[in-house]
Amino acid sequence: MKGITTNISKTLVPGSILTCADNSGAKTLMIINKIGKSGAHKRMASNGIGDIVLASVKSGSPQYIKKKVRAVIIRQRQPIRRANGMRIRFEDNAAILINDTNLPIATEVKGAMAREVVERYIKLAGIASRVV
Repeated sequence: MKGITTNISKTLVPGSILTCADNSGAKTLMIINKIGKSGAHKRMASNGIGDIVLASVKSGSPQYIKKKVRAVIIRQRQPIRRANGMRIRFEDNAAILINDTNLPIATEVKGAMAREVVERYIKLAGIASRVV
């Protein structure tokens, strides 16, 4: 997996509620855990833009409710600092659903997507409506 050129402040922890920003049928997600986490024993895994998480679908179409899904975080409220010194923040915390090979399940993304996500996962740029 490619690294990110930005300082991401990782503020989303297990239990955080995310908006599902794609047209897959899920509406809200709750973070269960980070995929590929490593760290100190019993420490909560914090997540930020570009991280893949295991999430539970809380509302949406019946085929997704109460199911565990993989999602990549594309927006967060906490400001992130880019290499050029600019800080960027979004209105909400949002994610999109992906499959086991990190390809998107949906066909389009509602709202903006952070440039850092597109740097790491190039296939997600194809369904993005705006890249900020």
